Amino acid sequence: MLHTLPTSSPSRLPRHLIVGLIALWSLLTLFGPMLAQSPSYHAFADQRTLHGLPHAMDVLSNLGFLVAGIAGLFALWRTRMVHIATTARCMAAVFFVGLIGCFAGSSYYHWAPDDAALVWDRLAMCVPFAGILGLAVRQACDDDAAAWLAATAMLICGAASTQIWQHGSNMLPWAVAQGSGMLALIVLACVPIRRGSSLPVHLGVVIGLYALAKVFELADAQVFALDFGLLSGHSAKHLLAAAAALPVLHALAKLRVNAATAFLPNEGTMPVGNKQRC
Repeated sequence: MLHTLPTSSPSRLPRHLIVGLIALWSLLTLFGPMLAQSPSYHAFADQRTLHGLPHAMDVLSNLGFLVAGIAGLFALWRTRMVHIATTARCMAAVFFVGLIGCFAGSSYYHWAPDDAALVWDRLAMCVPFAGILGLAVRQACDDDAAAWLAATAMLICGAASTQIWQHGSNMLPWAVAQGSGMLALIVLACVPIRRGSSLPVHLGVVIGLYALAKVFELADAQVFALDFGLLSGHSAKHLLAAAAALPVLHALAKLRVNAATAFLPNEGTMPVGNKQRC
């Protein structure tokens, strides 16, 4: 279990954290060393073709993102009568739409892996990163402005990092953008969820699944050899990363169930949303 941080000024922590990470990204982008992408980056372990589909499993495993994204948007629609803070609902929508974007971007890239296609894959990844980071900030401090700052910063830094790599071959800004986003999630997971938070997501599960996905990504060929060619580490990475949507889906389902059980027995009506504060 993650230890909690002192709660003396929880509303200020996310803003300070995001501003600090933006400063870190800026400094390393401007003054950090050059980090080149590996020449073998596009040489994935599973090169099999299925019914004319190249790199079939690396392409098809992206269906997990599509399923998770559609399921999430449907879950949001099912909670349309449940009071959820507008910012939290927007961040969840950004997250789920971003997963659908990841399906498109990653499928396009893995169809014919090269640097030009990788640009679209990385740009698509920025969107769910922004959504989950905004959700994490919102549940840590109930601060709408801080949530939008975090999401916007991730989108801008992620997109800028992709362009810097595309035109200058420097991977460092992209690595820092990903790493700082994960660091922010880890810190925010240690902040007790405030009672006013309308969509409490188990961030520890999100972090764990994403970390496991990165491990499988790094062990692409080893996993492919260990499971006798059933699934490569990179294909498994797609499925694990898509599974990181489960805590958000669970939070939405829990809210819907709680709202359903909150019907007033005498009046048969649900409590009006504006009686709750978020």
